[in-house]
Amino acid sequence: MKNILVAGGAGYIGSHTCLDLSGKGYQPIVFDNLTNGHAEFVQWGPLEVGDIRDRRRVDEVLEKYKPKAIVHFAAAIEVGASVQDPGSYYENNVSGTITLLRAAQAAGINKIVFSSTCATYGAPLTTPMSETHSQLPLNPYGQSKLIVEQILKDLDRYQDFRSVILRYFNAAGADPEGRIGEWHNPETHAIPLALQTALGLRPYFQVLGTDYDTPDGTCVRDFIHVLDLADAHSRAIQYLLDGGDSQALNLGTGHGTTVKELLSTVQSVVGRNFDIRYGPRRPGDSPALVADNSRAKRTLGWSPHHDLSSIIESAWNWHSKHLPQRQGAA
Repeated sequence: MKNILVAGGAGYIGSHTCLDLSGKGYQPIVFDNLTNGHAEFVQWGPLEVGDIRDRRRVDEVLEKYKPKAIVHFAAAIEVGASVQDPGSYYENNVSGTITLLRAAQAAGINKIVFSSTCATYGAPLTTPMSETHSQLPLNPYGQSKLIVEQILKDLDRYQDFRSVILRYFNAAGADPEGRIGEWHNPETHAIPLALQTALGLRPYFQVLGTDYDTPDGTCVRDFIHVLDLADAHSRAIQYLLDGGDSQALNLGTGHGTTVKELLSTVQSVVGRNFDIRYGPRRPGDSPALVADNSRAKRTLGWSPHHDLSSIIESAWNWHSKHLPQRQGAA
C-alpha cells in the first residue's frame, strides 16, 4: 500500500479525497493543523497534527511515513477574508507551500497534486473557460493560488518536480453515507448556507449581487460534487506515479447555474421554502465561472457523475443529520 501525504486532509475536500484514495488502495496520511479541518473527519488513515509552515514538523512526518507523493489542500480559502487581510493569505498559501515543497524535495519526493482554483482566471473572457484562459485573479485568494502554480511550473521546468494542478470550480455535496460533509466555521459557501437556512439555523439567505450580466442578474457558478473532485485527485496521483508529465486541469461539470436557479433547486430537493433577501455584490466575485473540463477527461480518463440535484441531496443528508448538533462548534 503506497503512502500519500494529504496536507489539509481533515478539511472538506481533503477528507473526501482520503476516502477515495483509501478505496483505491492508497494509505492517506493526513497532515493538518486543524484550524479549519476536523479530526473526526480523519477516518481512512493516521492523523499527524502540524502546520505546513513548520519545516521541522513537516520533515518529521515525511521521514516517518516516506510518502510516494503529496496531495496539497492546506490553504486559507475564503475570498472575502483574503480581501480583508491579504497578507495572511500570502503567508499561509504561498510561504506555507514553499516550506512544504522544500521539505518534499529534501525527502526525495518530486510529485504533488495541488488544490488550485478557477479564481486564478478572474473575470471570464469566454465561457466555458479552458486552461488556456488568461489568469488575472480578482482577489488575493486567487492570486495566492496563481503564485503557487507559477512556482510549481518553475520546479517542473528546472528541477524535475512534477505536479498536477487541479483548478476547482464550486465544490459541493457530501459522502452519501453521511460520514463526512461540508462543515466550515464561519460558512460562506452557497449550498451549505442555503441548507442552514432551510434548517432554521439562519434567518434568511442573502443573494450577493443581482446586477451581473447573467440570465437573471445573479452570479453563475459550476457546482461539482466533492466525490467527483476526490476521484480526480486519486486519478492524478496514479497519473504521476505512472510517469505522467505536469499538467493544469479544470475540474467542473461544464454546466453553469445561477444563484437564483440554485436556490430554487435547493427548495425543491429539501421540500422547504425559506426567506431569500438580496444585497450588493461582494468584492472580488466573478460574474460567471464555468469549466471546460475536456483536458481533464483526456488526461485522467475522468468525468463527473453527479448532477445538481444529486449534489444537494447528498449535502442535505449530511447537514440535516449533523449540523444542528454541530452549529457553533469549532
